[in-house]
Amino acid sequence: MRIPQFIDIEFADAGEMCFPTAMAWSLEDGSMKTVVIAPDDNWLPDDPESLDVDLRYLEEQGVPLIELVRDLNEDLSDKTVFVDGIDPDEGLVDLIFDALAMPVPFELATIDNLVKRLTAAEIEDWRREVLFTHGLDPQLPESGVYALLMLARDEGIIPEDYQPDDL
Repeated sequence: MRIPQFIDIEFADAGEMCFPTAMAWSLEDGSMKTVVIAPDDNWLPDDPESLDVDLRYLEEQGVPLIELVRDLNEDLSDKTVFVDGIDPDEGLVDLIFDALAMPVPFELATIDNLVKRLTAAEIEDWRREVLFTHGLDPQLPESGVYALLMLARDEGIIPEDYQPDDL
């Protein structure tokens, strides 16, 4: 059985623009990948001190965009990938691929396109409850993907006995 795939992206707010700092996505088997993202120089504001992230950490620990794009192509190409619809995920994905002048190889859709019986507000309440119940940090993208996987399981979209990797 193919498990729907999910993605969540954390970002830094740079005033008029934001840029991705970390990303997690699930694979067809329900496992997850997580990366810290090395920022493109064009994303950085003139005053990097105004950012709410540690740029040195991102630059030292972050995955270069070319590696990230290669992994996303391998794992998500020609698929519909679901997001929570809270963050500017589509714009952040576009920013990543635009930095390398490449087209996005997958389609993004909000979770309410998969879980149709719940409203967006009910889905968000449910997501918050999962994060709280499992003691997950809402700022970590793997927590967001985990919550979406649990919602899909609870809604019968993926097998009931499915347990994602422990966070």
